[in-house]
Parts: sequence; C-alpha cells; structure tokens
Amino acid sequence: MSFPIVVWILTALAAVAIVLTRLRLASDDAAGQFVISRRLPLTHFVAGLVALVLWVGVLVAPEDSPVGGALVGIVAIACWWVTAICGLLILARWLPSRGRHVPSASGDSWSDGPGLSLLAHLGMVVGVLVFTYAYLTAAV
Repeated sequence: MSFPIVVWILTALAAVAIVLTRLRLASDDAAGQFVISRRLPLTHFVAGLVALVLWVGVLVAPEDSPVGGALVGIVAIACWWVTAICGLLILARWLPSRGRHVPSASGDSWSDGPGLSLLAHLGMVVGVLVFTYAYLTAAV
C-alpha cells in the first residue's frame, strides 16, 4: 500500500474520530470518571474541522495554488496538533483516582469503558505524527 493511500485512510479515520467525539460528548452525562469543561470538546471539534478542511485542500490542490501552499499546510498541521492534544486532554476524564469522595466512573451506551476513546485519540496522535511526517517530507 502506498504512503499517500495511508494518509487518505488516516484522514478519513480522523474525520470519524472528530465527529464521534462531538456526538459522544454532546450530552451532559458523558461517560468517564470526571466531568470536563464543555470548551474542550468544542475546541477539539472546531480545530478538527478546520484541520480537516485545510488538510484535504493541501492534499488535493496543486502546490502552486494558494490552498496547496506552505502556509495552509503549516496551519493544517498546527490544527491537527491542537485537535490531538485536546483529544488527549479529553482522555483525562478516564484517569483513575482514589479517595473517599471520588465519584465512580459513569458509563454510556457507546462502550463499557475508555476503550473507544483510547483507540480514537491515541490513533489521532499517531495519525497526526504521520501527517506531520508526510508534510515535512513532501510525500503527499
């Protein structure tokens, strides 16, 4: 499988992770050990959408066009990193803690634990590393 195909597949998976995170955390009773700020999933979603749109533009547009230029590519990679870091911060709601007054972890209909979140957000970090490598080496 060629490297550009891997980048396209990871782009599609990143889009799914962004949308599913938004859907999963839209309600007030999202699963996890702790409640996180409502701004964090919003930042994850907005930065992810901006990154996705700019990244697809970089992948599709010719290099001599404004969308395929270096500035748009750098902004897209930066937005991908913001999205990945927000995703890792979203994972913090699953961190175990001990103590007498610590609330128990709540579940939801998506899964029994943090497995889906771990898969999506750690996968997003790996995807962003691949995107960064692909962009820096001009492989796409």
